[in-house]
Formats: sequence, C-alpha cells, structure tokens
Amino acid sequence: MTSRKLRFAIFGNTYQPKKSVSILKILACLSERKAEVYMESNFFDFLVHQQHISVSATKVFEGSDFDADFVISMGGDGTFLRAASMVGDKQIPILGVNMGRLGFLADIDANEIENIIQALYEGDFSIETRAAIAVETDGTPLQGYHCALNDVAILKRDVASMISIRATVNGVYLTTYQADGLVVSTPTGSTAYSLSVGGPIIVPGTCVFSMTAVAPHSLNIRPIVIPDNAEICLTVESRSHNFLVALDGRSEKCSEGTRLTLRKAPYLVKVVKRAGQRYFHTLRDKMMWGADQRR
Repeated sequence: MTSRKLRFAIFGNTYQPKKSVSILKILACLSERKAEVYMESNFFDFLVHQQHISVSATKVFEGSDFDADFVISMGGDGTFLRAASMVGDKQIPILGVNMGRLGFLADIDANEIENIIQALYEGDFSIETRAAIAVETDGTPLQGYHCALNDVAILKRDVASMISIRATVNGVYLTTYQADGLVVSTPTGSTAYSLSVGGPIIVPGTCVFSMTAVAPHSLNIRPIVIPDNAEICLTVESRSHNFLVALDGRSEKCSEGTRLTLRKAPYLVKVVKRAGQRYFHTLRDKMMWGADQRR
C-alpha cells in the first residue's frame, strides 16, 4: 500500500446536475487520504456556482495545464474522451467513473468509487494501453488537439450530395469512397460511431485500425481492417468545396483538396481497470448479448 501523497486531476460532465453530486463522495475519499485534488475549471465552476456545492480543490486548472498521478473522469464515454485529449502524451492513467448508463471507457460505477480509490492506493488495479490516431493536414492546421482515441470521421457538410474520398494506404491507392463520409477507428472506438455504420467490433489491444464508409453509394464497399502502423492518406472532393473532420466527435471545417494523413499517435493512452475486470464482460452487458428481447 502506497504511503505517499497522490495527486488526482478530475474532469466532469456539466450536463448531469443530479448525478454530479457524487463528486462529494470522491472528494471525501480523497480528503481522508490527504490527496492533492486538481479540478478542471469548467467542472469546478459548474459544481460551485450552479450546483452550489462546496468544493475544496488544491488547484483549479484550464485545459491541459495539470500534472497528476491519476485522472478521474466523471460522466460518460464522452467525458472520458475529452479527459484523454487533455491528458495527451502525459501518460497519466485515466479512471472512468460512469454517471449514467454503462460505458466502454467509463465503466466504473459511481457506487464503487470508495473501493476503487482504496484499490488505487493499494496498487490493486491494472492498466490497459490504448492506441490513438494522429491527424496531419497539408494546409491549414487543425485547431485544438490532433489525436483521437476513438475515431477520425471525414463527413460531408451539405445535406444533398455525397463526397468523394480518395484513400491510399502506405502510398498505395486503395479506393475512392463515394459516400456521406468515412470513419477511421481504433479498437477502442470500434464500438462507437464505427459500429453504428457497420464497422467491426475490435478487441482493445489488437494492433489494427478499421476504415468504414458512411452510407456508401456502392454496395460493394465494405469495411477494411489494416495494421495500425500503416499511413493512411485521404483527399476529398465535394460540391460545397469543403468538408468536416471530426476527432472523437469534435468537428471542424476543411477546404476541398486538403490532404489528411492519419498515423498511429506517438503515445499510448493509459486506462485504469479494476483487477480482474474483463473487456468481454462489459461488451456483453453493453450489447445485451444473451438478453431476452421478446418482451
């Protein structure tokens, strides 16, 4: 059991006012152990000014201006992804506490938090490493962070016409997608947007990316899985002369002709898991495999 003082950076969901009060339980656990608590400014303001909760934080930080031994994400998978984007290459393990329905990333129930924090101090946990996708452009750089833990989506902006996405892998021409978009997914993101457009479920730790078209014009187009050490280059043509690039759901406009280069990010994201926790348990629960659907 560690005797040193641990530092925790906390990110939270500001859209779940009834559930965010569970932060008090976490803060009480951390206070008992004399931990240093750093809190994201948006979440701190939400709790103090909107929920009128008394919060004692060692430091309130903006964006990625923090360092810690662990990051605690309180919300859902979206909150976890935002926290991961702020952690970036800091290599800080992230613990996802779920404040609603079971998530793939935020898979720790809020009622378990006391036991989980105890486990962190005792070293009774495991760390999973997850690959991310880095995106480069040959034109105007993307704003904000340039890596995605779940997926990178290339999407049309207008409602009427599809876009053309020319794809090469390691410099070799693959195909030109005529579709509403294309989702390039990590194994972590394979159960998110990629799955909803017909992509495969990929077990985390598998060293691959998947490419799945969104509403392709041709029925011959199918998802493809490629090694995650490959370089994917994409160029887009569109009647509106622009398109959207979305990294883990955060989208921005790009001009037609911009060349996008996708590679495995130069770092891995560390995810805290309970000792003995298995991905397939979460998968079965989330997908409701084996549940009786007749009612």
